[in-house]
Amino acid sequence: MPADLTSHFLLIRCPDERGLIHSITGVLFGHGLNIVRNDEFVERQDNYFFMRTEFAGEFESETLLQELRAALPAAAEIRLADNRRKNIVLLVTKEHHCLSELLVRHAFGELNAHIMAVISNYEVLGDLTRQFGVPFHCISHEGKTREAHETEISALLDQYQPEFVVLAKYMRILSAEFVAPYANRLVNIHHSFLPAFVGASPYAQAYERGVKIIGATAHFVNEQLDQGPIIGQSIIPIDHTHSASEMAQAGRDVEKIVLARALRLIFTERVFVHRNKTIIFD
Repeated sequence: MPADLTSHFLLIRCPDERGLIHSITGVLFGHGLNIVRNDEFVERQDNYFFMRTEFAGEFESETLLQELRAALPAAAEIRLADNRRKNIVLLVTKEHHCLSELLVRHAFGELNAHIMAVISNYEVLGDLTRQFGVPFHCISHEGKTREAHETEISALLDQYQPEFVVLAKYMRILSAEFVAPYANRLVNIHHSFLPAFVGASPYAQAYERGVKIIGATAHFVNEQLDQGPIIGQSIIPIDHTHSASEMAQAGRDVEKIVLARALRLIFTERVFVHRNKTIIFD
């Protein structure tokens, strides 16, 4: 079935060798497709090639993929993606700033995603969420083991089948068993410039150290606490006059912007994960 004339993305990773760009663009040219933008990068340590191509035109997906496989190394990973909104679910606790930012962007079509639902372990953010017409589910953790609580959340996520799960200030540590099904699809915002100040109370830690900058880090979640591949970071300057609470307030402004920017990169197919780091075509 021919695809339509909207933009599509071709995403390729493979061992590097001479002539890859020529081979790939030659296949697209042979199908009469128009390249709108092309980005490529070679990771020198592993000699690995990454390429993101945005193109337009009519094509038959399987035929195009077959020709690309024939033109590229056997180990090549090739993916076609449409420029469409991704289905996501947000996990939150009590802090509103990241959730508010994402709900507003969602309402104005700026997120390139459809927020299917918000899940929390408290009712605090329920009214805010419902004002935007988004389903809100409270699954309390009180009186439950972590395993039992996560089982309930997983069951609800299974009903929605999101493409990505976003921890928009979800303040509970997730088990490796919960994280595993969402490899490179579970995104967290950490209120610190990782790898500094891992874990809880980063602003108190930063205050005690007398730091001169604070920041936030958006990253994919893996089985190790705050150790997943980093997607985006930003910082703001502070000085000795800032209390820990003032630092936290300033940090919240950074957090919401860093998370929104990271999600934009992910939802427009600009992020490759390689080992425990990312290659990003912005």
